Amino acid sequence: MTITLLDGGMGDEIAARLKDANSGLWSANALIDCPQLVVDIHKEYIAAGARIIITNTYSTVPHYLAKEGMEDRYIELTRLGGELARRAATESGEDVLVAGSMPPLSESYRPDLVPPVNKALPIYRNLAEALRHYVDVYFCETMSTAQEAVTACTQALTYGGSKPVYVSWTLNETPGAGLRSGESVEDAFNALGDLDVAGYLFNCAFPESIEAALRQLQPLTDKPLGCYPNRTDHIDREWTLDNDINLSNREELDERHFVEMSKRCIDAGATMLGGCCSIGPSYIRALAAATDKIPE
Repeated sequence: MTITLLDGGMGDEIAARLKDANSGLWSANALIDCPQLVVDIHKEYIAAGARIIITNTYSTVPHYLAKEGMEDRYIELTRLGGELARRAATESGEDVLVAGSMPPLSESYRPDLVPPVNKALPIYRNLAEALRHYVDVYFCETMSTAQEAVTACTQALTYGGSKPVYVSWTLNETPGAGLRSGESVEDAFNALGDLDVAGYLFNCAFPESIEAALRQLQPLTDKPLGCYPNRTDHIDREWTLDNDINLSNREELDERHFVEMSKRCIDAGATMLGGCCSIGPSYIRALAAATDKIPE
């Protein structure tokens, strides 16, 4: 079995290294103010063992940028995120793929705030076109509804220059409860039936929920499966980037626990593995050491 490692979270790594980063759009601002930092973090993940890195473009969408009056720069900043990831991959000297992040266009984890299809389509088209010359694949990630995934994947497939497109859903914290929208994994999978998606992943969710979802999805497809969980202990249904609801981490989800849960996900069919929020380079390094022992 060939295991491909993804990177881990970018925003938390920027926040840990950038003064006053925990206020405002630190992840997007880093593209402008500290581009070398973004490159360096990408390269740190590559050194840890990642062979797919995801562009730092999760926050370069109009909804987030509008919080600081920067919404008219979303294409420019998305393009810059692609350029920096490509630079890191090239400078590393390793055989690394760059995945273009196609994120939620409103708040993460909020299926109730997913914008209407007619408003989302042109934005996703612009994101796909801005990234096209820098990426090898697209990840339509943290999709909380079936329709959100269909909309993002359709535009990446149409305007992404024939690059492979992967979808990654985010899940309810209760294992087996499906997407954050309440839709089942099977229904979300079936909604993509007419699209030539290259593979399926789950991200920014409990590893326990991801394992259960992989076991539900594995019998439905022979395409690659993957996952990149977070360490967040609970997502409040009313959480947004701006309100006073804080997110905290699961202290027990240390590197050892992360590796053990990743192995369970491999047993459930995953061949692409990494981490999301609060999963840093040391976690990917530990996973690389563990998966290196898995026989081909």
